[in-house]
Amino acid sequence: MAKYIGLMSGTSMDGVDAVLCDITGDNCQTLHAVSISYPENLLSLLHSLCTPSTNELNAMATADRLVAESFARAVNVLLSKTQLSPNDITAIGSHGQTIRHFPQGIELPHDVEQKGFTCQIGDPNTLAVLTGIDVIADFRRKDIALGGQGAPLVPAYHNAIFAHDTNPRVLVNIGGIANISVLAAKRDAIAPLGYDTGPGNTLMDGWIKQHLNQPYDDKGQWASTGVVSNDLLARLRADSYFHQTAPKSTGREYFNLAWLTSYLDGIASSQASTLAPQDVQATLLALTATSIADEINKQKMPKGAQVILCGGGAFNPLLMQRMTGLLPRYQVSDSHSINIHPQHVEGAAFAWLAFAHRNNIPGNVPAVTGASREAVLGTHCPAS
Repeated sequence: MAKYIGLMSGTSMDGVDAVLCDITGDNCQTLHAVSISYPENLLSLLHSLCTPSTNELNAMATADRLVAESFARAVNVLLSKTQLSPNDITAIGSHGQTIRHFPQGIELPHDVEQKGFTCQIGDPNTLAVLTGIDVIADFRRKDIALGGQGAPLVPAYHNAIFAHDTNPRVLVNIGGIANISVLAAKRDAIAPLGYDTGPGNTLMDGWIKQHLNQPYDDKGQWASTGVVSNDLLARLRADSYFHQTAPKSTGREYFNLAWLTSYLDGIASSQASTLAPQDVQATLLALTATSIADEINKQKMPKGAQVILCGGGAFNPLLMQRMTGLLPRYQVSDSHSINIHPQHVEGAAFAWLAFAHRNNIPGNVPAVTGASREAVLGTHCPAS
């Protein structure tokens, strides 16, 4: 087995996860993990980069280096805690920090041809220099170049490591955005399916930050004090994204407070009143749960199939309870049931993608992303 470190910071930007794994072709054992927070000034800069603003190019170039420094700090803390040296690590797989994701492209002035793109920052050169470890990064753009969405990339890892010999499973990652991986039994040798279902925690995080100045709704406590607005929930669920067919992916560029406000304005005008903030929070939690459950129920999995949750949403008992109630035919649990901590699954995925790169294993699934073919993903940045 060879040791790899996977680095992940999702759309919630709630911290950098560094996950140490021992990996062979069919086994990825998580050995240790650490999480660190971004410095507050960098976090503010990253949030500002997620929406158009002035001086973006200079800000992004600076943040590119600063994110790499935070990633390096997480790696070096992990090495210290495990008493390992850089020479013990084969490579780092770094997802980077997503600041824009427009796989269909956006309109630009001067009649420039529209091209899909995704942008993750966290300079791999800086990361390699500061850690003394080879870095594999930039995993998404090869898939984009092949006509894909560049996301989600975790289904290949989920399928390689977590597919059951005889029973199908669904893995659900609830980060800022939620995505599902539908895994057939290994014996059936069927490629996995997967796509972004819509918002995970991003709308709930933004709403509580706006009203209570808290980064997230701890264990869903604030949402539990509210009452779901069925009117608002129905309007949100009618959004066109939820009715698109896969392949599809999304981000906070789409699901953000401006998106929510457009629907709240419609509610206010129709009811001549506004909802209490906690009622909106309860409704946003219901939106996350129902949009995920709707997609799982479409898969028509056999009764008793496992639905396994990971990511930050797995630590929200109210969300877990709602998901369980919406999926009565299935066994709903978090990823402890498959022997990995819910917070470590995505970091481990990018450790595995680094392993895949070095071993010429395709890291994308065309049925998931819409790419024209399989491809080895990532670019290699040596430490030497």
